[in-house]
Amino acid sequence: MNCFQLMSRSGKSGRSARKLVQAGAFALMFALSLPAMAGEARQVKSRMSPVYPEIAKRMRVSGTVKLEAAVDAQGKVTDVKEVSGNHTLAVAAKEALLHWKFAPADAGTNETVEINFDLGN
Repeated sequence: MNCFQLMSRSGKSGRSARKLVQAGAFALMFALSLPAMAGEARQVKSRMSPVYPEIAKRMRVSGTVKLEAAVDAQGKVTDVKEVSGNHTLAVAAKEALLHWKFAPADAGTNETVEINFDLGN
């Protein structure tokens, strides 16, 4: 009898199996979140400021762009994905982030980076 058959039965063994499956699901979610938590502590060794797009300056567009960077074990940014923010600003932010260097680590990580574009009124 598998765990799903046990869960469908009424009685104590069904409740026990359900709790076991719930605990396993929780453990899996926790384990999957560990790499993300470890990535938050990785330090930036050097960064390049983005070039404010001329069209965005003229249109007085400002704001924060959130990006996800794939960083290899040596600290080099290998890929960047836009998470949120103005697309025109995101293009400039992606180009700059590709030149950033992070601290070396045992393995590659995904780092979330926010870049703020401010016209400095």
